Amino acid sequence: MEIITGLHNIRAQHHGCVLSIGNFDGVHRGHQMLIEKLCQAGKEHGVASMLMTFEPQPREFFAGEKLPARLTRFREKVLLLNRSPLDRLFCLPFNEAVSNIPAQWFVKDFMVDLVGAKHVVVGDDWRFGRGREGDFAMLQEAGQKYGYQVTSLSTLLEGEERISSTLVRQTLANGDFDKAQELLGHEYFIMGRVVYGRQLGRQLGVPTANIRLQRYRAALEGVYCVQVEGLPSGRVFDGIANIGVRPTVDGKEPLLEVHLFDFTGDIYGQLIQVTFKKKLRDEQTFASIDDLKAQIEVDIQSAKSWFLTN
Repeated sequence: MEIITGLHNIRAQHHGCVLSIGNFDGVHRGHQMLIEKLCQAGKEHGVASMLMTFEPQPREFFAGEKLPARLTRFREKVLLLNRSPLDRLFCLPFNEAVSNIPAQWFVKDFMVDLVGAKHVVVGDDWRFGRGREGDFAMLQEAGQKYGYQVTSLSTLLEGEERISSTLVRQTLANGDFDKAQELLGHEYFIMGRVVYGRQLGRQLGVPTANIRLQRYRAALEGVYCVQVEGLPSGRVFDGIANIGVRPTVDGKEPLLEVHLFDFTGDIYGQLIQVTFKKKLRDEQTFASIDDLKAQIEVDIQSAKSWFLTN
């Protein structure tokens, strides 16, 4: 899968494609169905399939400090999309200028002149352009005028529920990882590089690999049984993870802290993948460091017991 970032990197060889546009947060089964239809259309037209997304997501740009929860960062999205037959991923950096681009630009200047779209596939609730002024009816009218096909996919249902990123977030927040896996079509994970922290875990006798969540809010908060891969040995390790701000030690920045069972070594700078298996408890504020340390020991024993029986 080719990755194109920014309008200035669209070249003549990228002209001629079938196209879909959206956030694709989580790359859940609804997204996967859309991508499958898109790639099928690409084969029918004899052109490449292209997915266009934004970074940051528009709702994050407009939310300011009140960031909504996010399922997948760009790196994770790329990993999941790489499992599909998609030919190209185009990422448009979202900023003030992009937020003011009129919908007409997307349906003519971008789709026709820049990428030469032969067929556009979107979800049934898709809106686009300045102030979300563009809708499916506008896109359909433009397709008839400029000569590209337009298809709207109806929502994929799980039982009577609409599969959506919002439903996945709610399911993860409830700690229902089995249902989340059904909705996503894969287990939920977070990737990141191990960074230096305040060494508090080491001082407590429980060293942790720390991953900064950077400018996005995770869909999870609390203490979890996890499995970690991406280490030099190639082995998958069981462990326990905390996602939150660590209120007992006056933490401010959201952080993913992972303690690996039966592991010693220096993995700073290593890119790891943390897969979430079970929620043990919510994040708590403790009266003292000793109380926190005692609870960590309880959590570790609970996690090890869970892994023994699962």
